[in-house]
Amino acid sequence: MVTAMDAQQAQAMVQQTRPDLILMDIGLPDMDGLTLTQKMKADQKTCNIIIVALTAFVMKGDMERAIAAGCDGYIAKPVDTRKLPNQIAELLLRGVEGQPSAESHER
Repeated sequence: MVTAMDAQQAQAMVQQTRPDLILMDIGLPDMDGLTLTQKMKADQKTCNIIIVALTAFVMKGDMERAIAAGCDGYIAKPVDTRKLPNQIAELLLRGVEGQPSAESHER
């Protein structure tokens, strides 16, 4: 597992490591996670990386905004650590099919 503290560091790490999946915090300090997701999904080198919004933003419409930005899943904080491994496994097995999985939208 690799972690980044901000969007700039995340972009550099993604270029170096090419992860299969990113848990994207929406509240990054230098660029919001949805903007970073849009940039990654627009880049041919990173568009196939599965991105899951991991956020405390759980207001009506937040999940829809995350999916519209290109996130492949949405997991609300606080994270249920009992469900997280299965949610991640399901996303990795499914791969990017163009439609987010309902199981990945746990609130």
